[in-house]
This record gives sequence, C-alpha cells and structure tokens, in this order.
Amino acid sequence: MKEIIKDESLVAYCGLYCGACKRYLEDKCLGCDKNEKATWCKLRSCCKENNYRTCADCKSHEDPMKCRKFNTIFSKIFGLLFNSDRNACIKRIKEIETDKFAEEMTEAKMHSIKKRK
Repeated sequence: MKEIIKDESLVAYCGLYCGACKRYLEDKCLGCDKNEKATWCKLRSCCKENNYRTCADCKSHEDPMKCRKFNTIFSKIFGLLFNSDRNACIKRIKEIETDKFAEEMTEAKMHSIKKRK
C-alpha cells in the first residue's frame, strides 16, 4: 500500500483528496486527474474544459451546490455513504489554496472533510 503524502496534483476537481483515498493507496485508482476512464464524471470534464484546477476556480457558480454538475444524486449518495462534505472541501480550497489544502488533508490522513452532524 502507498503511503499518504502531500501532492497537490492529487486534489480532485471536486475537492476530495485522492492522496488519502483507500482505492488510490491500494493502486486501484490513478486519482482524479490521471484517471482517463472517468469520462462519466461531468464535473471532471467541466474543469478540464475550463482549465480549472478544482471547482474552487469556477466563476459561474460561487456556491458549488448551485452547480448541476457538482450537486448530483451521485454526489449526495457518495456524501452520505462516506460522510463526505465536498462543498466544505471546495470552500476550504478557496480559503487556503490547493497546496495548503493538500497539506491539511495529508496531515489529517483524510480524503474529505467530514459532514457535520
């Protein structure tokens, strides 16, 4: 299994940190940016087309929850199953930038900010 290391390129377009994801660490996924098979992900496609590093760079939707590509049934199920708050991740990236976010997630050993209950 890979070790969790800080790598800004492992911050996914949606704000998750692939560098601490179990599938990435077990070599079952390349991470969001390098996973060319993830053509199903409309959010990934949007960010690539618009040359965004993450959804935090989007100028069309200040609040990612108002974006139909970000706020989908899939993301809601994912958030519920994994107690994941991608919206909080994007807000944090806006606050501290992608590099510092990768550092925080590495130190916390988390792939996502957890939802508040």
